[in-house]
Amino acid sequence: MTLYLPRTTTSQIAEALATERRSVGGGAMNLVLTLVIVTDEADHYDAVLAATEAGHEHPSRVIALIRRDPDAEPAIDAEIRRPGTAGPGEALLLRLYGPLGGHADSVVTPLLVPDAPVVAWWPGVGPADPASDPVGMLAHRRITDAQRAADPVADLLRRIEHYTPGDTDLTWTRLTPWRSLLASTMDQSCGWVTAAEIEAEPHYPTADLLAAWLGQQLEVPVERRESSGPGITGASLITDDGPVAISRKDGRVATLRRPNQPDQTVALARRRVSEFLSEELRRLDADEMYERTARSMAARLSGAEAGV
Repeated sequence: MTLYLPRTTTSQIAEALATERRSVGGGAMNLVLTLVIVTDEADHYDAVLAATEAGHEHPSRVIALIRRDPDAEPAIDAEIRRPGTAGPGEALLLRLYGPLGGHADSVVTPLLVPDAPVVAWWPGVGPADPASDPVGMLAHRRITDAQRAADPVADLLRRIEHYTPGDTDLTWTRLTPWRSLLASTMDQSCGWVTAAEIEAEPHYPTADLLAAWLGQQLEVPVERRESSGPGITGASLITDDGPVAISRKDGRVATLRRPNQPDQTVALARRRVSEFLSEELRRLDADEMYERTARSMAARLSGAEAGV
């Protein structure tokens, strides 16, 4: 069941939510967290769908703040979806008109459940300093996606400058399968690693993060090369015994080549946004590995620009 409240107020929304919770036995108050999505009309459908899919692993309340015409009169249109309509938790879609779009925190604060962790997610272009954003200040974790920006690398670098514990970016989450495969490869005997190479499409900060991560873990120089994509297409470890190479040209299956061993085919498919979101919702503490890797990436790129 979905309840529509056109041209409403936060007090009316809170009253309607209380009525809905009583009708379903109050279960919505016992969910794991509140996920606040800051988005626009173009992105909200896919974002809410991804949150709904992630909610099957992490039962949560979803509050989508959808910014509409900034020049309109201040108004709120609310859409309340009962648990079971949009996943295991309740979903609240708020369309904010006029200047309310710039004061979304004042709208969402009265609707938060006391003591429940809050995660803020910007599925489109996010703020340069998420922790200083009005909605971000309410959150324990703040999720952005630099890949959505016109210049993804520059966007991520600006965010790294303002890093606050609790920040993360989906450019980092995209790395998990590559990091896992490379780590398992390095666990096997492969000779002394002296250098590494990464191949990926241009302007793809996930590849720069992978290069920084490898450089940190192995303490060797890592070269970043461009390819036609999609995403990361290859990673190689240069060892005393010969190169250990992972090649993925189709975004789905990779080939692992090791010296004096037959080639192996490895599943390495590009994942959906709901899978990224689900992974990030597994932790509510600061991601220290992301922080170290992001700062290392910024230092690497700064050194490259300076010709170091």
